[in-house]
Amino acid sequence: MSMDPTTGGLLTAASRHSGPRWAALCLVSVAATGAGLLLPAALGRALDLLLAHAPATRWVLICATLVLLLTGLDACETVLAGTLDARTTAFLRRRVTGHVLALGPRATLRFGPGDLVARLVGNAAQAGTAPGARAALLAALAGPVGGVVALGVIDPWLAAAFLTGAPLLALLLRSLARDTSTCVADYQRVQGRIASALAEAVGGTRTIRAAGTADREAERILRPLPELSRAGRRMWRVQGRAAARAVAVAPLLHLAVVAVAGMLLSRHRLSAGDVLAASRYAVLATGVGVLVGQLSGLVRARTAARRLGEVLAEPAPAHGDRSLPPDGPGHLELRGVSARRGARTVLDGVDLVVPGGTTLALVGRSGAGKSLLAALAGRLTDPDTGEVLLDGVALPALSRAELRAAVAYAFDRPALLGTTVEDTIALGLRCPSPARVREAARTACADAFVRRLPDGYATPVADAPHSGGEAQRLGLARAFAQRGRLLVLDDALSSLDTVTEHQVTEAVLGRAATGTRLVVAHRAATAARADTVAWLDGGRVRAVGTHAQLWRRLPGYRAVFGAAEEEAGA
Repeated sequence: MSMDPTTGGLLTAASRHSGPRWAALCLVSVAATGAGLLLPAALGRALDLLLAHAPATRWVLICATLVLLLTGLDACETVLAGTLDARTTAFLRRRVTGHVLALGPRATLRFGPGDLVARLVGNAAQAGTAPGARAALLAALAGPVGGVVALGVIDPWLAAAFLTGAPLLALLLRSLARDTSTCVADYQRVQGRIASALAEAVGGTRTIRAAGTADREAERILRPLPELSRAGRRMWRVQGRAAARAVAVAPLLHLAVVAVAGMLLSRHRLSAGDVLAASRYAVLATGVGVLVGQLSGLVRARTAARRLGEVLAEPAPAHGDRSLPPDGPGHLELRGVSARRGARTVLDGVDLVVPGGTTLALVGRSGAGKSLLAALAGRLTDPDTGEVLLDGVALPALSRAELRAAVAYAFDRPALLGTTVEDTIALGLRCPSPARVREAARTACADAFVRRLPDGYATPVADAPHSGGEAQRLGLARAFAQRGRLLVLDDALSSLDTVTEHQVTEAVLGRAATGTRLVVAHRAATAARADTVAWLDGGRVRAVGTHAQLWRRLPGYRAVFGAAEEEAGA
């Protein structure tokens, strides 16, 4: 089965990661195969001596030793294979997870969150068995090859009898690898679709419950099940046909070897022990069933690795090594920026300047590109054309650490990552301190409700009950703790009550605020507090000015806020 360079490189890197363990597994597997090849010869020799009434104690002990050795090697092989699979799976998950995080929002746009989870969990576990499957396949191949060689050593006619059917076995294995690869790829692809639909439904549980559409959603999620069933049945049919052909071919080859051995025995060219050994070696040589199982496992692992390779093939944003000017005020500039989402151009040739130390509010209808522009400002995504500069330095030229320290984000639905509440607020800080965390929490009006938690700032996030507004305050506190030169608030005040919003807005937009602020505004009151407003419409910046200026001159701008806020602004 051919592999693309990304998949091949991934499996090679995974094998190198546990190279000594993989080498030990190969040695143990081959040693077990070698002991298995010696056992028929020892049994044959012991039988001949017993039939001749000669002393056979030595050979009986050798047989017993080989059996015990096979038992010990099998136990070692089981332990090594299990730990190798676990280490390889962990390596693949770390590698792909790191790449997904480096891709940022592009990863979920390209693959979908549910499909990514399916790849990182299920496909990584299957791909993690590849090194072990290679070692097992090596041992499985060594058995038949060693069996044929042993038949030739006993008598060349025995090997010749077996080799007459070897081309059939080769064609069987080649057909199995090709057909299994196609079926497994279809099966895993449909699994990813189901996982994506399930992730979407879990994220919208409240909406589904409120709408009373649980049955309809269950039907939507499970709609690909017939296709999954067909792919699974095709996969088992392929393996079943291969096993059936193996069952048909292998006994015929075994009978051919035994028949030739019997003929040679009648001509006194072989002993009874040789016939016993030849019969056992014929079984080893026709071990197609073992080969079919190992080859199928390796095909499944490589197909799963190909799905991981698709994620790794998505290019991650490259970072430079430049630093920002030490005393830069946070001057933000977009030059000819255009960005698409699929076939739709969301932003088209945007030119925008945000002077350092000022606040710019982004205003526009839903779908105007406000959140995308906010993401571009801190390089959560890259424009298709144009460039974004911070204090005169293009964002791609900055090192990752420099960029993330300079730009802080707060979102409408923040992900509360970390073990404790304090960890959540301190996330991303190079040198976190309790004083800095608490100061940020007070600025975000989060300190009071955090102190009411059972263990205060040490309360585990999973055990900390919080409303949507409290979650937003924790997200704001995390952004404030960053103290970057650019603060981006993407609808981060939407769930706050009026009093809290006023307090946080004063902290962010008031005279005491520092750094540059870029705010996605949905309310006229927020836009009115900003130094400048940029009105986005149709993918372009329609106008830039103060809220009062745009309100007076542009009816379309007033319409963005709706009739109720129009009256409030008047």
